[in-house]
Amino acid sequence: MKNFMIYGANGYTGELIAREASKRGMKPILAGRSQNKVEPLAKELNLIFRTFSLADKKSLEYTLKEVDFVLHCAGPFSLTSQPMVEACLRLGKHYLDITGEIAVFEAMAQRDAAAKKAGIMVMPGVGFDVVPSDCLALHLKNRLPSATVLTLAFYGLGKISHGTQATMLMNVGNGGAIRKNGEITRVPAAYKTRKINFGEFSETAVTIPWGDVSTAFYSTGIPNIEVYTVLPEQNLKLLKLSRYIGWLLASKPMQSYLQKQIPSGGANEEERAQGKTFLWGEASDASGNRVSSRIQAPEGYTLTVLTALNIVEKLLGGNFHKGFQTPAKAFGADLILEIEGVERMDD
Repeated sequence: MKNFMIYGANGYTGELIAREASKRGMKPILAGRSQNKVEPLAKELNLIFRTFSLADKKSLEYTLKEVDFVLHCAGPFSLTSQPMVEACLRLGKHYLDITGEIAVFEAMAQRDAAAKKAGIMVMPGVGFDVVPSDCLALHLKNRLPSATVLTLAFYGLGKISHGTQATMLMNVGNGGAIRKNGEITRVPAAYKTRKINFGEFSETAVTIPWGDVSTAFYSTGIPNIEVYTVLPEQNLKLLKLSRYIGWLLASKPMQSYLQKQIPSGGANEEERAQGKTFLWGEASDASGNRVSSRIQAPEGYTLTVLTALNIVEKLLGGNFHKGFQTPAKAFGADLILEIEGVERMDD
């Protein structure tokens, strides 16, 4: 019987996924660095657990040999994804994660040939980053096959977890990113703003270096991509300030101070239930043709749990594609419509 490991099960999102997996009758191995955090959750859910650092190659490989694939939930993925995916390649185990980091997606794309040789699927970004937006991108490409420009935007009504904030802070001094003529191009933070019609309302959004700058290119082939989001005023000010003092914000003393200010945990169950996610996308071509579509979905962390486990269930059933994959490339633009509470509308 196929099984999998959730590494980082003691983190905010990892625990949410572990709890929902248990409710569905799955028996994943829960793993992480801290025994005093992983063990209580495993005992509560009556699941096997393992504790080890990713630097402990022997323990990592020992546990991977017990499963068919890993759902990697321990960020920041720029620091943790490499040892995990390299172990998966060595042992022939599929790799999933919930990253949203451009550099991680690009590093995984470079492992396409190695993954095919190992007979495994390497699919980063199986959560809110980037399943809904990736599916929206491919849907727009299908509607306008001649598209050369893709613009995506999202707005999440809900709290951000400790882990997500930590990753954002780590990258605050790195500026922004877009894809231009097929190449990822660095641009200033908060490079552009534009008004986005999310359907129920319109909001001013700002460009951010979101994972789709990487993944949407592999899913659609569209060479010019920008991603926007709506940010609280305080966050937007920090982004703009980073244009001038990014070097300071990225320094070790400042990072240490800022990371300590992040509250632990994330939204509670009631807040997640009340939250909502809105996405919008537009594709255009050289002749001036345009198509746009919108998606409404559950709150971001709830959506991550649902999309990640949907893909887990596919793997458990033997449904996978070898090599580096994006969610939409592997499972189609309608993958997101398999999730309860998701609606897609074409303008």
